[in-house]
Amino acid sequence: MNEEVIWAKILNSLKNQLTSLSYEVWFEKSKLKKLKDGKAYIIVEMPAGKKHIAANYGDLIISLLYDETQINYDLVLLLEEELDQYNYIFNEKKEIIIEDNNKNNEDKNDIIQQDSSPPIEEVHRSYLNPNLTFDNFVVGNSNKFAHAAALSVAESPGNLYNPLFLYGNSGVGKTHLMQAIGNYIEKNSTKKVLYVTSDQFINDFIKMSRKDENSTNFSYIEFFKNKYRNIDVLIIDDIQSLGTAPKSQDELFHTFNNLYNDSKQIIVSSDTSPDDLKKLEEHLRTRFNWGLKVNISPPDYELRKNIVKNKIKANDVGKDIPDDVIEYIATNIGPDVRHLEGAITRLIAYSTMMSGKDIDLDLAIEALNDYTNKGLEEKNDIRRIQRIVADKFQISVDDIRSKKRSSNISGPRQIAYYLCRTMTSESFPRIGIEFGGKDHTTVMYAVDKIEKEIRENVDLRNTIEDLKKAIERVD
Repeated sequence: MNEEVIWAKILNSLKNQLTSLSYEVWFEKSKLKKLKDGKAYIIVEMPAGKKHIAANYGDLIISLLYDETQINYDLVLLLEEELDQYNYIFNEKKEIIIEDNNKNNEDKNDIIQQDSSPPIEEVHRSYLNPNLTFDNFVVGNSNKFAHAAALSVAESPGNLYNPLFLYGNSGVGKTHLMQAIGNYIEKNSTKKVLYVTSDQFINDFIKMSRKDENSTNFSYIEFFKNKYRNIDVLIIDDIQSLGTAPKSQDELFHTFNNLYNDSKQIIVSSDTSPDDLKKLEEHLRTRFNWGLKVNISPPDYELRKNIVKNKIKANDVGKDIPDDVIEYIATNIGPDVRHLEGAITRLIAYSTMMSGKDIDLDLAIEALNDYTNKGLEEKNDIRRIQRIVADKFQISVDDIRSKKRSSNISGPRQIAYYLCRTMTSESFPRIGIEFGGKDHTTVMYAVDKIEKEIRENVDLRNTIEDLKKAIERVD
């Protein structure tokens, strides 16, 4: 039985039955590893995919497998890194009993069925921006998991991840993803979605204390409860702003409980994790921890390039932008989407003002002079450290920032990571970006490694002390 052929047919069926977005995220890179002993071992790309596929597409896959094989298989969903645990099955060395996917299938029993009753005839505004969708959200390593989690919530609101808590620095795409969820749900169901900022929630709550023409506030209380509780999906942006409004926190706590108990979806964003929101009441932070917390890191170099290309396409510039211009923007403009968007807008406007002059690298440097840090190579602490370390070990800064793994380069690179982390206030993700888009976990590992080696290696300790002095002299 050829698993590859069977899975190709099943993927073709899935592609025809699902939206292109759902197919690409959940199934495009999936593989059927093995059919054996009534079990179908399927490799999926992400941890989030295991639960989501089982809960939402398990029955469909089982049905499609039956159509191809005339056998009812149980599903076992695996990640690539989990394959070693099942080698004895795939190599057919001995028979064992494998725990099947019944636990995942049990999750299906908890799915909340979409309300089939007629929608209430009333004016409802979602306050969503229709332009913020999954289709125009650029996915890369730093936001891949957040994108998958958001799509999972959009496809099954109130089911798998409730609440969904997105956090990260300003400009990394939290608002875009939240609104993409809302727009997806509105487009594909009759559910009522509400998007508000924390400031808007506070303002609405304050209005409840005002008297109307009858010297009461009953009408506004009714309006507030209808707005925030007679909905299916509540999306609140920048929850950290509630830190100065304790009474509004209490109201959100009651609103949260009301929606959660009715299996309504809650989506929240913040600049920090729930545990770090010290100005929020403990009982509110606890509830934010009930669901799925997802950190979105600043975009790495490759993602920044793709964002730039996407924004240029969206602006319909009408002329080609050379690759070296795109690389210049991705390398030298701030590490978030808003800075990149502003730079592109400035560049296009500058080109227009220059009588439609072609956009090349010289024009980009001239146009974006105020958008980049002046004297970046010298004023940027990370760049300065890279230069000094490179000089010390007689290699180039390009080598330090490259993906080369030879010992004469990887060693100095790890020392540079360590110095950047200990001598600046830059985060792990930001340091990774400045080293050619390295993942923040790579930086963390290197820093930890150097810290341990310093304790035992006197020569290394002396080298790093010399480098520190050189860096301080430049200051």
